[in-house]
Amino acid sequence: MKLESLLQYLDGYLGVDGHPDYPTALNGLQVAGPDEVQKIAVAVDASEAAIAAAVDLNADLLIVHHGLFWGGLQPLTGRHFRKVQMLLAADIALYSCHLPLDSHGEVGNCAVLGRAMGLELEGQFGPYKGKEIGWWGTLPDATNPIDMSVKLEELLDTVVHLIAGGSDRIERVGIVTGGGASFIEAAVAAGLDALVTGEGSHHSHFDATELGINVFFGGHYATETFGVRALAEHLQERFQVEWHFIDQPTGL
Repeated sequence: MKLESLLQYLDGYLGVDGHPDYPTALNGLQVAGPDEVQKIAVAVDASEAAIAAAVDLNADLLIVHHGLFWGGLQPLTGRHFRKVQMLLAADIALYSCHLPLDSHGEVGNCAVLGRAMGLELEGQFGPYKGKEIGWWGTLPDATNPIDMSVKLEELLDTVVHLIAGGSDRIERVGIVTGGGASFIEAAVAAGLDALVTGEGSHHSHFDATELGINVFFGGHYATETFGVRALAEHLQERFQVEWHFIDQPTGL
């Protein structure tokens, strides 16, 4: 299909225009590519290795959660030049979607992870510049912190760090993938028993224990593989395009 048509669909479906984000996120098309798209690669990060893998796959479009420009304005030299050079030489377009992909109700990281956990999603919480990023829901059967840790480790295929700051009974759970520990207070205000996120800071331990909530750190990378894969599956169903997931776990 036409790249321009796919880009217009992505921008509209993900609600990119007007969605608040970090100034350096630069959601949408970051590097132009071919007129036609037949094969899509998706990855969490626009790393050199991910771009090289997209080249090996003969992809026409690489969709990522974390794009190229997190450092802001900087010279196109070194590794920054190498990334762009690889994309241009292989004629691969690069599309990035950060917070719009976290918050999306169908293919977003938070919602998809929540459904994978068995949550019956009920609403959003955790505002960033007026837009709520996280999703919360209720478990059909209440659980406890240890059993939830075990389930998360099986689902994420990683070691989960538990801050057991809340009740032994967990029923209402919030999800903010990636670096979502700053939403601990918002999760408490929403009346949640637990918050599942990727990572946090040292003070997150005391935030959780003093505010009285269980917090689970499943890794920034591991919690954010869900959105790009769900988005790719959606595009395949809608437009019959081939897609491949480039897996680059960092352990963080």
